[in-house]
Amino acid sequence: MYLITGATGSLGRRIVRQLREKEQPVRAFVRLSSHFNELEDRGAEIFIGDLKLEKDIIKACRDVKYIISCHGAGNDAQALDYRANIDLIDRAIAEGVEHFVFISVLGVDRGYQDSVTFKAKREVEKYLVSSGLNYTILRPSGFANNIIPLAERFRDTGIYFSLGEQQNRSSIVSTDDLAKIAIASTEIEGAKNQIFAVGGPDILKREDLPRIFARLFNREPITINPPLELFDGLRAGIGLINPQLNKSLGTLRTLLAHEFFCTRDEIARLESTFEIKMESLESFLRRYVGQ
Repeated sequence: MYLITGATGSLGRRIVRQLREKEQPVRAFVRLSSHFNELEDRGAEIFIGDLKLEKDIIKACRDVKYIISCHGAGNDAQALDYRANIDLIDRAIAEGVEHFVFISVLGVDRGYQDSVTFKAKREVEKYLVSSGLNYTILRPSGFANNIIPLAERFRDTGIYFSLGEQQNRSSIVSTDDLAKIAIASTEIEGAKNQIFAVGGPDILKREDLPRIFARLFNREPITINPPLELFDGLRAGIGLINPQLNKSLGTLRTLLAHEFFCTRDEIARLESTFEIKMESLESFLRRYVGQ
């Protein structure tokens, strides 16, 4: 039995789908307010609970062989990115779980202090490594599905809006590939007790995205590129009214200000270990929104 947290998210939903296509038993940890009909229709066991409640984690982990933790934090990194994962690891130890896959983030080990999410995930990584569990830690760059709304807006308007430095590079990963790798991490000996940077095959600058959109939709891009200082000014103003929201924007600020790309060697290691050819962002977008 696989337990998938964040099962209704963009990654979790794909993991559940792929596991059920392989006829693997899956328990999907979901919130009552989420849309989980698709998961239930695919034959997943639905566990309705709250990751902030240890009693729900205890129940969800019963008779589980593998755990894939891919839930997001919303506005509560302390409770969800950190505490819930610590409780999941502790329960995995108690239940004798065979393998724990943790979805972290590329750059988590760089010490970005403005992002509570980065700090929480780094502490979870360290806790998992020292836990005695068999583990795989995946550090993805940006998810390709997050680019779909930008592509759809471009398709409809021709406008590409992007904050900050357009020369910053990333290795946006196909969310479908990431789901395959997360599952394969529980099956492949070479993935045991390893940490992998996970990205697409291309190192892309932000200015490359409208060029990809232009090829997909055959129209010239109109690029709007406000400076990052504009975001900082808005964030400072928000902080006067809502200090908590100001703090939560630290992760977005970190993502906007820095580069998150995999080296060629990291991609080669990934493809060799998991026997996969990583899909490009352009190919992913063609499948989902291309004409």
